[in-house]
Amino acid sequence: MVESVARVRHIRVTPMKARRVVNMIRGKQAIEALAILKFAPQDASEPVYKLVASAMANARVKADAANEYLAEQDLYVSQAFVDEGATLKRFRPRAQGRAFKILKRTSHITIVLSTPDQLVTKGAPAAKKEAK
Repeated sequence: MVESVARVRHIRVTPMKARRVVNMIRGKQAIEALAILKFAPQDASEPVYKLVASAMANARVKADAANEYLAEQDLYVSQAFVDEGATLKRFRPRAQGRAFKILKRTSHITIVLSTPDQLVTKGAPAAKKEAK
C-alpha cells in the first residue's frame, strides 16, 4: 500500500555505532521503534529517531497524495541499513615532530517504512502458470 523512504547522508556518527542502534529497530512497528530510540542510551539514537519520524511523515504525505487511508500503527520498519560515508582525515601532533592520523568517520543511514500488506506481496512467490 504505502512505502516511504528517509535517508540522512554524511552524518557524523561512525557506521559501527549507528548499526548497533539500527539493528534494535529493524522489523519493529514504527511507533514502537520511536519509543525504543527515545530511551536508548546511545548517541546515535537521536538522529535515527529523527529519521524514523521523517519516514513516518513521508508516508503520511504519500498516502494523502494518493488519497489512501494510512494508520500510523500499521507502519513497520521493513528495511534499515547503514552505509559508510566519506571519512574526514585529520592529523594530531605527537612527540618528536611526528603526526598521528585521526579518522573521523561518517555514515549514510536509510530507513524504509511500509505497511504489512506490502510486506506480504514482496515476499510472495510468483504465481505459477496453469498447465494446458
